[in-house]
Amino acid sequence: MRRPVGGSRRSAGTGPATTLTRMPERTVVLVHGNPETSAIWTPLVTALAARGVTHVVPLSPPGFGVPAPEDFDPTMANYAQWLVAELEALRRDGVDLDVVAHDWGAGHLFGALDVRPDLIRTWVADIAGVLHRDYVWHDMAQAWQTPEIGEQAVAGMVESSLDDRTTLFQALGLPAGMAAEVAPWLNDDMARCVLRLYRTGAQPAVGDLGERLAGADLPPGIVIDAQLDPYVSPELSRDVARKLRVDTLPLVDRGHWWMVDDVDDIADSLVEFWSAH
Repeated sequence: MRRPVGGSRRSAGTGPATTLTRMPERTVVLVHGNPETSAIWTPLVTALAARGVTHVVPLSPPGFGVPAPEDFDPTMANYAQWLVAELEALRRDGVDLDVVAHDWGAGHLFGALDVRPDLIRTWVADIAGVLHRDYVWHDMAQAWQTPEIGEQAVAGMVESSLDDRTTLFQALGLPAGMAAEVAPWLNDDMARCVLRLYRTGAQPAVGDLGERLAGADLPPGIVIDAQLDPYVSPELSRDVARKLRVDTLPLVDRGHWWMVDDVDDIADSLVEFWSAH
């Protein structure tokens, strides 16, 4: 992308809208991660609608804002296959797909790109640094990946009161109303999926995935570089973007939940990217 996003910021929908004049009929697919629900996308959906992008489908991975089927094994590979199946279903309607993904939603997208890149016209994803061979999972992820310690960690979150869970999400960076929407879904179902997903996604699994993608013929993409994200270093994300031969969108004053407020500049950048493809 040509310019970093940051500095002057305005609330979604209040600034001048950029109309999508060159973009053919297509659907934007949003995929969120852990421990979230599709509520995190509300400001971005509003901002995109103001710019004429109204075909938007938020997808919630099993266990994260929607129940997980009892027979669903929540491994990294199975989440990638889940996303592939969802994209195949959308493609049956004859539309082209632009996928925007966050956190483990980005992980699922990277997995889908590994096996079915043909389903996706363009992609946008953050936390690309997890694909780096040198990536070290953050402390909480390492706890979840550790037998017994992980079970104790998720039990402590699930067994806390709804008010405490809401406060936890606010402390992590979600606005109060959004935190209240997400908190009820921090439950036993999500806890089971968190443990299995993170354990199957431990190194070298994500590094291996990154190496496969570096050698693949991928559709046009952008790595979102949220430079205040404490979970993935900007240096690793930029290095992965170079290896994948895609641009970065630097978000100089945004953290992990870059999409929860003040998204006008981000929406403009997305529309610009989609219009070029």
